[in-house]
Amino acid sequence: METERWRAHRTTRPDPIAVAGAGALVLAVAAGWSDPLLLVLGRVVPGWAVGGVLLLGALVLFRTAAARNPPGAGRAVPRRVARGVLITGAALGCALGALGELGADYHVLSPTGPGGCTAVVREEAFLLAGSGEVYAVGPSGIAWGPSGSWRTDDGYRPVARGTYELSWGPSDGALLVMGSSVDPVMDGLHGVDCG
Repeated sequence: METERWRAHRTTRPDPIAVAGAGALVLAVAAGWSDPLLLVLGRVVPGWAVGGVLLLGALVLFRTAAARNPPGAGRAVPRRVARGVLITGAALGCALGALGELGADYHVLSPTGPGGCTAVVREEAFLLAGSGEVYAVGPSGIAWGPSGSWRTDDGYRPVARGTYELSWGPSDGALLVMGSSVDPVMDGLHGVDCG
């Protein structure tokens, strides 16, 4: 009798490991389909890679939760379908993000600004077009999206070529990206604010 009551109680409460897996899976989808950036020890980790690590972590947590629970316990079909949709969404977001990174370069600019604010630039070029984005990375090491972007002609990469100026004021910074007479930069002035 006591065992039946314990089993009934256990199947009605969600497994905390499965809940943690679901949380990691939702974060993996968000990271794979958005444009975050993580700066760890001076190295840039793009959002698709963060999403991939979270996806792998979620799969491990789901496997651990399945091994701890008896077969069929608390595994409703809608839950499995939702999990499958999220896993597919996270995997697709990470794969497309990785594909979009082909040919991209990241540059961590120095000096850092007030409060440890760091400017990180992502540049890419394809055929005769180029583009770049600047991220303001705060002390947490996370930037949730770019704070500015530009376009270039002839695949020119101004930050890689050193044709930029980064200056910091008391609370924020400014990045001026310059081209040349034959390789212009459109939209070259950007604020860098971690505030």
